[in-house]
Amino acid sequence: MSKLRIGIFSFAHLHAEGYIGALRSLPDVDFIGFADDDRARGEHFANVFDARLFPSYEAMLDEGADGVVICSENSRHLPLIELAAKAKVGILSEKPLATTLADAERAVMVCDKAGVLLKVAFPMRFNAPAMEMHHLISSGGLGTIYAVNGTNQGECPHYHRAWFVDPALAGGGAIADHTVHVTDMLRWMLKCEPVEVYAEANHILYQDVAPKVETGGIVSLKFADGTIATIDCSWSKPPYYPTWGGLTMEIIGAGGLATLNGFGQNLNVYRHSNQRAGWSAWGSDANRAMLADFAAALRGDESRGASGIDGMRAVAVVEAAYQSIRIGQPVAVA
Repeated sequence: MSKLRIGIFSFAHLHAEGYIGALRSLPDVDFIGFADDDRARGEHFANVFDARLFPSYEAMLDEGADGVVICSENSRHLPLIELAAKAKVGILSEKPLATTLADAERAVMVCDKAGVLLKVAFPMRFNAPAMEMHHLISSGGLGTIYAVNGTNQGECPHYHRAWFVDPALAGGGAIADHTVHVTDMLRWMLKCEPVEVYAEANHILYQDVAPKVETGGIVSLKFADGTIATIDCSWSKPPYYPTWGGLTMEIIGAGGLATLNGFGQNLNVYRHSNQRAGWSAWGSDANRAMLADFAAALRGDESRGASGIDGMRAVAVVEAAYQSIRIGQPVAVA
């Protein structure tokens, strides 16, 4: 079996740094390199990872890529999706799929029309605690689900990439960044669609580095079956927190309460160089599993990763949340 040729489009998103190692570790994948429209950024990471830097996205496609992982700024996902789809190359796009529902719908339409695979990077579907919770709910272990309290908090990503606090490139702040993960998990676990959103936000935290976007947010969801859920998506962790943040869920059902900590499998590590504690994860690598699933999907094998439609539905919730914030009322999900 020949290896799949997979490359990365852009190093704008910090997740690209982890994807390189994961792609290189997959036995059926040949990581061919990456392209970046920011030449200085591209040259920097080419040196860091000893990776090939293509002169352009088109140059990578011309060499016969089987798949690309898009890690550009959020608002630039769609043009790169259109470029790859035109070349009949499979796509795994970073989340959120787009910064507007219209762009997300177009991304799905373009790939569907071209007959091209479109996946969205929601690695929590491959997180071991999350998979166990999915099984518990699907098997009826909690009975009817009544309510979910979810959190996906983190530090302000400005310290990693400045564009995360630029509304034109990111599409917003903490709500655009973190609402989508828990939204996708809820849709995946509950097998039901959110129909109404109420949200509130502020930028009390990180005012100095993120004055143009919200840094704190609470999003409340109502699902078609009556289940209610909340998502704390705030950038509420300080820069000196032991890790970037985390994801938790408390799920209340007729049969009991179940809790999930998606990133609890770690060790406390103390280094003189850092002068503070850090967490070193020892659990399974959800990113690697997601990329392995993408490779399987490229071969036409069974895939359980998030589809373009899943990504589009998450964007619909984010758009409804921003509308709710503007008018101060609950909003129906489009």
